[in-house]
Amino acid sequence: MPSSPSSQPTLERDCMTLSRHVLQQLQRFSPDAQDLSSLMGRIGLAAKLISRHLSRAGLMENVLGFTGEINIQGESVKRMDAYANEVFIAVFQQSGLVCRLASEEMEHPYYIPENCPIGRHTLLYDPIDGSSNVDINLNVGSIFSIRQQEGNDENGTATDLLQAGRNQIASGYILYGPSTILVYTIGRGVHSFNLDPSLGEFILSQENIQIPEHGGVYSVNEGNFWQWEDSIRDYIRYVHRHEGYTGRYSGALVGDFHRILLQGGVFYILVR
Repeated sequence: MPSSPSSQPTLERDCMTLSRHVLQQLQRFSPDAQDLSSLMGRIGLAAKLISRHLSRAGLMENVLGFTGEINIQGESVKRMDAYANEVFIAVFQQSGLVCRLASEEMEHPYYIPENCPIGRHTLLYDPIDGSSNVDINLNVGSIFSIRQQEGNDENGTATDLLQAGRNQIASGYILYGPSTILVYTIGRGVHSFNLDPSLGEFILSQENIQIPEHGGVYSVNEGNFWQWEDSIRDYIRYVHRHEGYTGRYSGALVGDFHRILLQGGVFYILVR
């Protein structure tokens, strides 16, 4: 028997995959729209591979701990950092979608010459955000930004990557927690997808997310309190003195920001 009309909205949402949603947002099926949809699908594939690896981290050798290398930020590289970076490279290597990849785990952008004639985009990403949490089984994430490719000079300085955020085509993050969640925007709202392991697909869970106007959570590394400007220290003293404020900080931007996105509050990154 055909399903009742009341079940159709639920079924429609269950069938709204990440790639389909991107095309629906763009409201066209041009080559550019299809490329962006495919790009998001590839990011979703990277997320699935990383999520699977994380879920088995304690059961396999050479997954936890450090590689012994230092990245360009001066941080010790975790084995999971290196693995996740390799996943993104492998996923896009022969995709024909991107000419260049850039992450903090690589001193220079990774060019894919065979993609450059047709790959019209550059992908910037942090393969594992909050990797210090991996060894103790706390939440981590991946962060990504898609930009229009400008030039394909392998020996260039890549200064075109240092642009304002408004020049992004799309951006978002993946949160690896009790469930794997991918959140993205192409400038037309912020949308969240949960990985359904039974389908192997990211399925739409929340559309057009709005940060609540009021929230009692503040998230910041207070260990750097005495390095801040007076105005920031004054604000922290204010929330310490007033009821209704709670400090929550995990050390993973993705996890802390996702809490603020859904529950409201303030999230800080203070750069010296």
